[in-house]
Amino acid sequence: MLTRRDTITGMAGAAATLALPAQLGARPLESPAARTLSNPRASPEARRLYAYLWSLYRSKTLTGQQEQNFTPQGSRMELDYLQRVTGEQPALVGFDYIEPKDELAVNERATAWSRSGGIVSICWHWGAPDIGTGYENSKKDFDVAAALKPGTPANVAMMRDMDHIAGLLAVLRDRRVPVLWRPFHEFSGDWFWWGKHGPDALKALWALMYDRYTRVHRLDNLVWVLGWAGQNVDAAWYPGRETVDIAGADIYAKDHGNLAPMFAQVKAIVGDSVPICLHENGPVPDPALLGPKADWLWFMTWHTRWLTGRDQNTPELLKQYFASDRYVTKDELPAWLKA
Repeated sequence: MLTRRDTITGMAGAAATLALPAQLGARPLESPAARTLSNPRASPEARRLYAYLWSLYRSKTLTGQQEQNFTPQGSRMELDYLQRVTGEQPALVGFDYIEPKDELAVNERATAWSRSGGIVSICWHWGAPDIGTGYENSKKDFDVAAALKPGTPANVAMMRDMDHIAGLLAVLRDRRVPVLWRPFHEFSGDWFWWGKHGPDALKALWALMYDRYTRVHRLDNLVWVLGWAGQNVDAAWYPGRETVDIAGADIYAKDHGNLAPMFAQVKAIVGDSVPICLHENGPVPDPALLGPKADWLWFMTWHTRWLTGRDQNTPELLKQYFASDRYVTKDELPAWLKA
């Protein structure tokens, strides 16, 4: 009888040779192109990670956790809590270039996580470029139409910020750390400035960043993750497969079941061309409810009370869920993921 670890190890070995594991019972992919990263110059580390993710998709789900850096317990608060409660570490940790004072430390933590065998995801709560950094400023408005016109003050400010973050990501590239890059998250909501001006503006921003990061800055370590706000999964916002590697949506609602309707909404847009993830969540989904209609590639619980609040995740259920066969924890990741 195959153990849980035997199954995961088999997947890892298949992914290491960039082959997908038909023997594991995953449904065949409709298009070979679906296994290819959008960036044709993608680094070997990014390509290998992407092949591994495809090998899991539709049969396993990676456990994930977003960190924070503003509590007295420090940035390891969530990871330490999961270790105490479940005896496990998540396969994936989410980082955030939210504050300049923490950017270099974010890179150090992401590098350490990667070198210890974990998977790195990074988002950016981008403060309105003409106002300043920080979460509250990311919710203030910004003249995107003006920013998309070369040479305007808004454009100069936006490109300055974009290039600054590119420099941080380049450090990780040079350290051979592949990154699940999640820019403009929850773009189909109206709370962040990049979502306040409609789908055409968002798609223009996405195309601009994608071109600048892949062509100018040669950030070939990025796997591009597109994340709808779960309340509005609309095809009008989709930039297209040529610049997207993974798509997903998020939800923080309690008692949300297997989230099959939201999964179906994303799949109706991207089909089987890219894997689909639950890119943010509050309550961890019950793994017993996941399957063909809710085949999330990963979940990533938000930090602080979204993880620790008993109204979100009870310790008893966290321990039960992290031990399930469906969910992949850090100790079950392949050793070659270490940067």
